[in-house]
Amino acid sequence: MLKLLILRDRLRAFYGKYSSVLVALLRFLLALTAMLIMNRGLGYMKTLRSPAIPLVLALISSVCPYGGICWILALFMLAHIFAVSLELALITAAFLLVIALLYYGFQPGDSFLLIVTPMLFALKVPYLVPILVGLGGALVSVVPVSCGVVIYYILQYVRSNAGPLTNGDALDITHRYVQMLNGILLNRTMLLYIIAFAVSLIVVRLVRTLPVNDAWPFAVIAGLLSMLIVFFAGSLLYGVSIDMVSLIGGCVLSGAAAAVYQFFVFSVDYSRTEYTQFEDDDYYYYVKAVPKITVTAPEPRVQRINTVRRPKHTREVEAKR
Repeated sequence: MLKLLILRDRLRAFYGKYSSVLVALLRFLLALTAMLIMNRGLGYMKTLRSPAIPLVLALISSVCPYGGICWILALFMLAHIFAVSLELALITAAFLLVIALLYYGFQPGDSFLLIVTPMLFALKVPYLVPILVGLGGALVSVVPVSCGVVIYYILQYVRSNAGPLTNGDALDITHRYVQMLNGILLNRTMLLYIIAFAVSLIVVRLVRTLPVNDAWPFAVIAGLLSMLIVFFAGSLLYGVSIDMVSLIGGCVLSGAAAAVYQFFVFSVDYSRTEYTQFEDDDYYYYVKAVPKITVTAPEPRVQRINTVRRPKHTREVEAKR
């Protein structure tokens, strides 16, 4: 355990020293991965499939805030959708505009969740999102997580209906819009994921802030159980097909990731908890102080040997004396 704590402190010191470079690298990798996933899953705009385009856009994204990266990826996504259906591109653009107007006006710091959530869906590990966001985010983080789920299912709808969308000229334009909206907004699987993630995130957040010892592990367990209950209930009541093996495996992985996150972010020693109180002119204050687990790396021990071995004939002369 001591070695892990020393490693944690060294990683923190390394990040503090090179944070600007590491953040730029993280943004570059995040944007590049998202565009490669879209090119692989969609790829309808031939110009964007050139390796140089994602690379250049990712380099630009490395110096942009997460809000700017979201706009770059949004335009990249809309270009692919436009190559399939103008109507669906307009619907998606309207949805993104609503997100920008209603959400980013008061909580722009969580914009990266709009990128991470669809990416983790594509990588088959979406269950990490509500647990980790519940531990590190706020209740309002439910909004970008839910929007990220909708974005993923919009991309899935495009991928699954590319043929009908491209050859839909025979249908009336009003009928086409209604068909697209129904195909996206009435997707029961998408709605179930939104509800399950929202409930899990809220439960984790509320339990994490309780004034009890080991609130973080309890929050993770409560969040995982609530998510499982919602998925099981939705599967039974609404006939939504959920891969239970993937669900349970994802919950186990989420628990492991939450343990790693807690170790690096919230590692405390409850055995040394202290209680104190003080007052000012207006209030009495009762404070519970829980110390963080900190270690000091042991200093390397260097043993110096100053003895010099003398030649044999020198020792013999000294012995005769």
